[in-house]
Amino acid sequence: MSRKLFTVGPVNVEPEVLRSMTEPMITHRSKEYKALHGAVTEKMRKVLDTDMDVFLVGGSASVFLEGAVRNGVKSNVMGITNGSFGDRWIEISKLNGKNVKEIRVPWGKAIKPSSIEGEVGNEIEAVHFVSNESSTGVLSPLGDLMTEIRGQSDALIFVDGVTSVAATDLQLRKNEPDALIFGSQKALALPPGLGFMAVSERLMKKAKEVKDRGFYTDLIKLKKNNDDNYTLTTPPVSLIYALDFQLDRMISEGMQARYRRHREMSDTVKKWSSELYGMFPEEGYMSDTIGVLNRGDLDFDKFHGILKSKGFEISNGYGEVKERTFRIGHMGDLTTERIKELLKVMDETLEECR
Repeated sequence: MSRKLFTVGPVNVEPEVLRSMTEPMITHRSKEYKALHGAVTEKMRKVLDTDMDVFLVGGSASVFLEGAVRNGVKSNVMGITNGSFGDRWIEISKLNGKNVKEIRVPWGKAIKPSSIEGEVGNEIEAVHFVSNESSTGVLSPLGDLMTEIRGQSDALIFVDGVTSVAATDLQLRKNEPDALIFGSQKALALPPGLGFMAVSERLMKKAKEVKDRGFYTDLIKLKKNNDDNYTLTTPPVSLIYALDFQLDRMISEGMQARYRRHREMSDTVKKWSSELYGMFPEEGYMSDTIGVLNRGDLDFDKFHGILKSKGFEISNGYGEVKERTFRIGHMGDLTTERIKELLKVMDETLEECR
């Protein structure tokens, strides 16, 4: 059965976006591909409002979470976490043989400058954290955190922007992290299959000094190919056609308008939640893309089963708070009107569950 997705990811993909993937196949070493790659790279920089290099690979964003660590850290890294995906990045760093200093913030709370005051010593080569934690719906203050880190150290700063890029204004021209990592299946509103990383000159310089960078996300190899508008390995060409189409739509909408739309959807969910059990994140730090709601005594499995039978799908809780929360994805090409339609059906479904 076809359902309207209000999930955390993959998210709803509009029919016209899917149709854009049906362009005739081209080889990834052709002049036609070179023109396509160059176009999406420049459009992505415009969407992000940055002059940083932007690399893409076939895969999920997790590929580049690992790539950042392998290219930017010889030994010591600090991982800040306030949820499942911050934990995952710490695990990735450890599995790649790095010494990880862990800073743990309670779930539901934002990572704030006070969370890391005096913690970034000179031995720390890089600091990584999630800007918008998908398991808790918490949006941490990126600019404030970066200012605090830079006030303590010259460490590289790696940011997981998986559920914030293209929905929240990260002010990259002002903040410019050394790595910003994201994927196609979230606020870009594309099918899964592409991972992206915006990369600073500082990280490129450090990568030249780091051994054992691997192959697939070796930034030196990626840049050499990217500078010539090619990829290192075979990319999902059809998905890049869709990316090109979607970037045009985003530029046409205007990024500030897109950010306002996401904030309006978030505010709509927050207002609705006040009549139920409220939001899980602390006040003032709610995500623009994911509403994480307290479940209370709601039988979520029963509720969600009825909701899906009506053609609507949301997301269960995740990680340590899975049994206490549920999640509504409001990102990509969704609108406030469609969110209100979902909430109306959810109200009806709640009545049926009582």
